[in-house]
Amino acid sequence: MNEMERLKAEILRDYPRYTEDDRFTFRCHEQISCFNKCCADVNIFLSPYDILRMKNHLGMTSEQFLEDYTLMPTDQHQKYPVVLLEMTDAKDKHCPFVSDETGCTIYEDRPWACRMYPVGLATPAEDNPAAKEKDFYFMIRDAFCMGHEEDKGWTIREWLRNQGVETYDEMGKRFKEVAMHKWFENGKDLSPQQIDMFFTVCYNLDTFRRMIFQSSFLEKFEVDETHQEQMRRDDVELLKFGFDWLKFSLFGEPTITVKPNVLAEAEAKAQSSG
Repeated sequence: MNEMERLKAEILRDYPRYTEDDRFTFRCHEQISCFNKCCADVNIFLSPYDILRMKNHLGMTSEQFLEDYTLMPTDQHQKYPVVLLEMTDAKDKHCPFVSDETGCTIYEDRPWACRMYPVGLATPAEDNPAAKEKDFYFMIRDAFCMGHEEDKGWTIREWLRNQGVETYDEMGKRFKEVAMHKWFENGKDLSPQQIDMFFTVCYNLDTFRRMIFQSSFLEKFEVDETHQEQMRRDDVELLKFGFDWLKFSLFGEPTITVKPNVLAEAEAKAQSSG
């Protein structure tokens, strides 16, 4: 069991469980002695929506963002590719987007995990699909963090609203519909080609956009012109379509429609060869 697996097991076994109505005290500000310490030497897994927001904030392509700021860790138990924010080479291994003077330089588009801190969200079914436990919140209490000593009180619900988590959660739910799909419950593994497709759609949106608009894709699948135009201009619409494409191409769900002439050609080819 690696460090991440041990931490997950400890959270599920030992951590007090919070609902959205439970209260805690916390405040972070520039005058607090531990300011920015939570932004160093930490594992921050990036969701597809995190990457979308961050690369657009920086005015970068998804390819360049992935190359400059991320790592792709692998694990023998991993079912799909994941992306980790790469810390700097400095002694404290701080986040590349943190300034000593002003804090987070991409604050408006900071990742979901940074918004949630010090609140964590546990999903028991993520590693054990048979688990009947519902998701629950827990409190992260790093030894260096003085924010818990402040007297500002919150319910979990108030904290989530204050940190602007709602849109992230909506896109995270769509991602989980793919990443935690029941297809994986039967012990099935993605092929190398399917792993590449998963990675491209979820994390490398600019390449996925070229796949849609610079190939024969639109000659084979029904996508109305209004939706096409939305996907050309709007990364969020493109990512939503990408999740539907993965459900169709990986799991066989009817989320994408094949054009009738393409279906007819495929059926004729199958009959002639059979």
